[in-house]
Amino acid sequence: MPFSFTLEATDPRTAARSGRIQTAHGEVLTPAFMPVGTAGSVKTLTPDELHAADCDILLSNTYHLSLRPGVETVAAMGGLHRLMGWTGSILTDSGGFQVMSLSPLRKVTDTGVEFRSHLDGSKRLLSPEEAIRIQDGLGSDIAMSLDELVELPAAPEVVRAAVNRTLAWAERGLAERERLRQDGRGAMALFGINQGGTEAAERARCFARLGEMPFDGFALGGLWVGEGRKLGLEMVERDCAAFPAGKPRYLMGVGHPVDVVEAVARGVDMMDCVLPTRNARRGTVFISTGRLVVKNAAYARDERPLDPACGCYTCARFSRAYLRHLFAANELLGMRLASIHAVHHMIALVRRAREAVQAGRYAAFRAEFLERYHSSETLAREPGAGPADVAAEPAREARESPVRRP
Repeated sequence: MPFSFTLEATDPRTAARSGRIQTAHGEVLTPAFMPVGTAGSVKTLTPDELHAADCDILLSNTYHLSLRPGVETVAAMGGLHRLMGWTGSILTDSGGFQVMSLSPLRKVTDTGVEFRSHLDGSKRLLSPEEAIRIQDGLGSDIAMSLDELVELPAAPEVVRAAVNRTLAWAERGLAERERLRQDGRGAMALFGINQGGTEAAERARCFARLGEMPFDGFALGGLWVGEGRKLGLEMVERDCAAFPAGKPRYLMGVGHPVDVVEAVARGVDMMDCVLPTRNARRGTVFISTGRLVVKNAAYARDERPLDPACGCYTCARFSRAYLRHLFAANELLGMRLASIHAVHHMIALVRRAREAVQAGRYAAFRAEFLERYHSSETLAREPGAGPADVAAEPAREARESPVRRP
């Protein structure tokens, strides 16, 4: 199989690590941030623009693509890579989150999840086997096992039942991939998802069984949904300490720069989130010192680029004043230019983190980064400080969906 993971370096003072993932579509450097291309497109951006930002992997959504244009259509067009003109790697989620969140009429059983399409109301069943078959039909490089999500807070017995079902579905998904491989299909890697919410004992119990299964990597699920940064990072630290060193670790739905830096310090290799690009389309971008609301009137005559420390196409060519004008005029170019910067900024951040790990100075990198953010946030809160370039963004955004991941 074409998938492999090589651990290259670990930081001497933190749990941060750097490595390389190999897929059939190339190499993915870790730590890695994956832009979200929900329906086979990172909104407003072309594949060439993603490659220009050094993007080597992105995430696409199983649920949305299976409903439109349909897995049969994607497969007939040569797979998702060919359909969307993307030559890098693709990770697809299992579709379970969207089923749970987008369909008010759903029923969870041991068989799977019965739901109605949010597009036409047609009745569907997403089983762990079907989730694997869909992702295989899409041509995913890395597929995700179907897991059961529960809304938090939840009673302990509810969390425990969801963990039990997640483990049963994990075994069935692996068996389905093995069946596909016997037929010459199923080449994608498969990650298991650790569940248990913020119940440390349940997360430990989940992985005690999950870790015995032949997954190619492991994901941390059920976090960043309002539990708070401190508690979320505590669960990340516990999970990563239990996960094997020789397989990649994927923290789902995390995209605030502070959370990314802190997660890497605890041993996370991969992250995804819609937050940077969704905010960018609304006129707010992350920069090296925090968050900039470029659509504010205060920037109407600001000649500076979005981020003087950034080398992306947007920052090299255009001023804050121009971006502010584009948003005020509802010009689509504003969304595109802000999104170009957003993707470039997040990928550049994890590349700098990678370099710091390899140099054995991630602890210092983390401290310097957090000092810049915290100082800027303090300044932004001072009376008379003017429009805040930085604000404490909620640390619980998830993938492209009208609601957050439970």
